[in-house]
Amino acid sequence: MSAARAAPWGRLDLAVADEAIRKNPAKSPVVRVPGHQASDVEVWDDPVVVAVIDAHPAELRAIPELAASLGMREGELFGLAEEDLDLGEEKVVRVRRQVKRIGRVFVFALPKNDRERVIPLSDWDVQVLRRHISRSPPRPYTLPWEKPDGRPHTCRLLFRWPADDQHVKSRSYSETVWKPAIARAGIIPEPEKDQRGRARYSTTRREGIHQLRHYFASVMLAGGVSIKELSEYLGHADPAFTLRVYAHLLPSSHGRARTVINDRFSHLMTASGPLAPKRQTASREHAHGTETEQA
Repeated sequence: MSAARAAPWGRLDLAVADEAIRKNPAKSPVVRVPGHQASDVEVWDDPVVVAVIDAHPAELRAIPELAASLGMREGELFGLAEEDLDLGEEKVVRVRRQVKRIGRVFVFALPKNDRERVIPLSDWDVQVLRRHISRSPPRPYTLPWEKPDGRPHTCRLLFRWPADDQHVKSRSYSETVWKPAIARAGIIPEPEKDQRGRARYSTTRREGIHQLRHYFASVMLAGGVSIKELSEYLGHADPAFTLRVYAHLLPSSHGRARTVINDRFSHLMTASGPLAPKRQTASREHAHGTETEQA
């Protein structure tokens, strides 16, 4: 795996954005920020991402595929519905809801920051979605909207938990699908057994599904997508936040400068050498005759 450097408060901000923690403790007024901060953010390489996807069961394989190719949060993927997809001419997904836990009750709610957003679908995304829908046809599913006693909200949910046909729950997915998958991919050790014979995996926040959001961001920036566009796709409230977190993933400015000049001047050159610029002339009258001046 290749380690990418960013500020440590960036990872905490991401944890807040992904609702893993409520507040960023590094932003407390009692915390002094050092002048230089090293990063502990890691972006998984392509073979690692492929190995994690391949380790998923067929009925849930589209979850990591879409996390890596759309950058959606876990709760947004679990709340994705067929009516959110335009697989035809427009080819977009509209992120309209997430599955959220309030106490012991699960609800549908607006995405983080209470903002819907639109993400473009690649041809590969369309293929993934059509394959999943063909394998597991979506059916209506209802949860309260925004609060435990909220109005019922029904949608044709894309992902169901195989064991009980309900929505996918974060803890169940993490313990029985995600962690076994990243163990098989060699990211974490194989589990140990506790006193009751249950598998216990040794993990940190570095190995969660949000790593696929980091991967998505790295792919977008490497391909020339702007920080502003990436911020919109990720659902961040402020592009400045996206820049703070992912500036280290931007391609080298030296490399971009070379590419721009190479591309331009390759069109200005001929087989015999550089094209000579056209010279303009202007006539100027003098008392002793006419003189031609080259501009």
